[in-house]
Amino acid sequence: MIVELITQTFLIVLLLSFSFGPSFFALINTGIKSGYRTGSVLAMGIVLSDFLLCLIIILFVHSITTFIENEKNQHFMGIMAGLILVVFGAFYFKRPVSKSDEVIEVQKPSVPAMLLKGFFLNSVNPSVWLLWLGNVTAISKTLNNSIVNMIIYFSITLGIVLFLLFGMVSVAEKVKAILTVKVMHTINLITGALLIIFGLVLIYNHYF
Repeated sequence: MIVELITQTFLIVLLLSFSFGPSFFALINTGIKSGYRTGSVLAMGIVLSDFLLCLIIILFVHSITTFIENEKNQHFMGIMAGLILVVFGAFYFKRPVSKSDEVIEVQKPSVPAMLLKGFFLNSVNPSVWLLWLGNVTAISKTLNNSIVNMIIYFSITLGIVLFLLFGMVSVAEKVKAILTVKVMHTINLITGALLIIFGLVLIYNHYF
């Protein structure tokens, strides 16, 4: 059981930290553009979303499974998530402020704004719901369907994930020192384009 639990934990942490979904690219971009503090707040929003989704699925696994498996609900969730991702992606096409001798004050995003951004970017992704449904289902068998044990287990697991996300943001911030405005704009365009592509794919798959 211990070996199985360690293996499952490793896979869950890997999937949650390196999913290469919309929230991942937004996190790296924020770390580069706005620094460690702002990126860390975004990471906390992502992990908070993961924890709440996990908690909801643990407590209401049967109802959630029925809701997610309903075809109409899948279409609605997919289209709404796609639209939200397209809107988020469009904001990244704004050109960064050019460097000059003149001091320009750039207002950094507020803590609540970044928490909400991380929370919603993660929450609206249907893949995250399915991932958590799979995680909870797998771990519930290992932990003998104990709700308390699952909550404790996933709290520890998400603590590890948050630590890894902080590490990613830290690395991204260090890269910032060697980036020019042109490169930053390119990174913004790539991030925005990826978010829009994710959104359009979701809309296409669930509408057609």
